[in-house]
Amino acid sequence: MNSNSLLIKNGMLVNSEKVFKADVLIENKKIKSIQQGIEQKNCRVIDASGLHVLPGIIDPQVHFRDPGLTHKEDLRTGSMGAAAGGITTFFEMPNTKPSTTTLKLLSEKNKMASEKSLVNYSFFLGATSDNLDEIQKLEGNCGLKIFMGSSTGDLLVDNDEALEKIFSCCNRIIAVHAEDEETLNKFSKYTQTGSFSDHVKARPVEAAVKATQKAVDLALKYEKRLHVLHISTADEVDIIRKHKATGLITGETTPQHLLLHAPDIYDRIGSYGQMNPPIREKAHQKGLWDGLRDGTIDCIATDHAPHTIEEKQLPYGKAPSGMPGVETSLSLMLNQVSEKTISISDVVRWMSESTSRIYNIKGKGKLEVGYDADVTLVDMEKVKEVSNSNVFSKCGWSAFDGMKLKGCPVKTIVNGSIVFENDTFYFEGAGKEVVFNR
Repeated sequence: MNSNSLLIKNGMLVNSEKVFKADVLIENKKIKSIQQGIEQKNCRVIDASGLHVLPGIIDPQVHFRDPGLTHKEDLRTGSMGAAAGGITTFFEMPNTKPSTTTLKLLSEKNKMASEKSLVNYSFFLGATSDNLDEIQKLEGNCGLKIFMGSSTGDLLVDNDEALEKIFSCCNRIIAVHAEDEETLNKFSKYTQTGSFSDHVKARPVEAAVKATQKAVDLALKYEKRLHVLHISTADEVDIIRKHKATGLITGETTPQHLLLHAPDIYDRIGSYGQMNPPIREKAHQKGLWDGLRDGTIDCIATDHAPHTIEEKQLPYGKAPSGMPGVETSLSLMLNQVSEKTISISDVVRWMSESTSRIYNIKGKGKLEVGYDADVTLVDMEKVKEVSNSNVFSKCGWSAFDGMKLKGCPVKTIVNGSIVFENDTFYFEGAGKEVVFNR
């Protein structure tokens, strides 16, 4: 729903420091004014009484499966789920078919997104042992992704010499899936047991710790920016905490690692709780929360990685790892606000402001005059039950099926255009390629 001018009145604005009442005037896709009592003619007015107004949520790790795996998801349906979940910007991973390992393929993805996406986007380039020329020329995107351990897709860099060369030549942020391949091979016997509860044994803490330590050492050696994806262990938090003051190391975790735990999740939902790296025991869950609260972990991402129900119904060892997340991530964290374990300012810090800071995004992550008009309106009193019957993702399921969540996004605005409200989507090309500060 496009409009050159939009006025959000009577809402409670949220940033990482405070919550305050003000109106927001949007003109020409930018925030023009933030103050109380704004009056403006000839514009659409949104009465946000009783609502909280957040900067648009930024999800720095999704797998929208486009191109090549579009029976699971595509850029249109993935961005629909994102918009429904209050997410206005996503960064997408390179393990598609073909894998995104050249600048040409990166450009083609951007073109596809310009035609399909309701929300803003950027795409990672995937590292291989032999695309150093492409890595050296990389600019203007969210960064480089290295799979240090095998996961979904065929991207893998587990050779120390290759990793050295990649870290030495890359001038963008390096995001790593940190699981050591040698260790995964050592414990691969557990994938043959048929028990999903053995997933934590097949991909043990040792694998994550060894890879994270190696990546940190390389980042420090070459003075490169490293971002550790989907941190799953308390041990990794300790490693990163030791080097946080260097300013080179950042990290993220996911709502599922924060809110679900082993062995309960595998006993309850089996393959639907299986992801890489695994959801682990409560002691690791506590370590993740501690790291998030003290700033060792910077932000929250979904690692939205959908597979069909038919694929997930396969036995352990054959069922693929991954779960959807863009539709539920914000509501899951707002539910924690309702339960008084965190504040709504924490949510903005971890899901908007810090992500923008980490990746040096231009004009996003804050409600500030001159910034892009990416805004998420949430109703902290609204209760919604997560149900497999009403997810927008092609996969048709959620690991949180049946859970009642208090606090929900009700309206999503991207570059000044409403793209989602009242369970209705508006396809008007609002999503744009993300611009990064140099």
